[in-house]
Amino acid sequence: MGPLLALASAACYGVVDFAGGLLSRRVHFAVVTFLGQIGGLLLALVAALALPAEAVRSTDVLWGALSGAGSGTAMHFLNRGLSRGAMSVVIPVSAVTGVALSVLCGVFFLGDRPTPLAWLGICVTVPALWLVSGGGVGACAGGGGGGGRGGRTPAGQASLDGLIASLGVAVQYIGLAQADPVSGLWPVAAGRLAAVVLLLPTTLRYIPEFRQPRKRLGQAAVIGAGAALGLILYLWAAQQQMLAVAVVLASLYPAIPTVLGLALLREKVTPAQVTGLLSAGAAVILLNLG
Repeated sequence: MGPLLALASAACYGVVDFAGGLLSRRVHFAVVTFLGQIGGLLLALVAALALPAEAVRSTDVLWGALSGAGSGTAMHFLNRGLSRGAMSVVIPVSAVTGVALSVLCGVFFLGDRPTPLAWLGICVTVPALWLVSGGGVGACAGGGGGGGRGGRTPAGQASLDGLIASLGVAVQYIGLAQADPVSGLWPVAAGRLAAVVLLLPTTLRYIPEFRQPRKRLGQAAVIGAGAALGLILYLWAAQQQMLAVAVVLASLYPAIPTVLGLALLREKVTPAQVTGLLSAGAAVILLNLG
């Protein structure tokens, strides 16, 4: 059941990324990020109340808050990078580095011991994510965000955004996995609240950007609720298997926007992305067998 929950989390995140990417072309990234966390907080609170916890422990709430600080950071820098038109740089860097950091932490600090087949699946996943996300296919498309300030190129800015986002992704996954199941979904709710508080000072700088049609503001909140659902599924997955395996399976989400782009937007898929998709499928099989 654990692998299925992790894959469901990946599917949820993939749809959210696809929808968020489309919305970010019309709405400022700070609006999408902040309202997304508000939507996620509302869904997490409803889910936590609907599924009562055995005992809400302060340590688990703190782990959830740390996870939320990571996800808030990740979404801010990921959306900022995407707003610069740097998808081919930001997504591969954030996805691959986030997976690598989480797996290494699980193995060296949390006692994870993947089987040889699982290790093979993990090793296949890293290049698969890079290929699926379009890593190495050009530098920074578009560059719509003040490229070159302070002597840094758009590609360099995007790489930095992706790297910081990857650190947030790792903190998000590792922190949430430490919460005890007895706390139910309250660690997820605590995380969404922490993300809102963390993002508030930056968001206040962009208040004029919130003058958008209600439909778009609502879409941002719904997208955030979808991300919170993905975290809930990941939390359940991490409670049933090793962190390393849960993180790797949940991190296969970049494959979803690629498939949706092909099916709905009639985008062309490169040979490298086809190789990445096939490799991701092989990784899923290996991780399940392992």
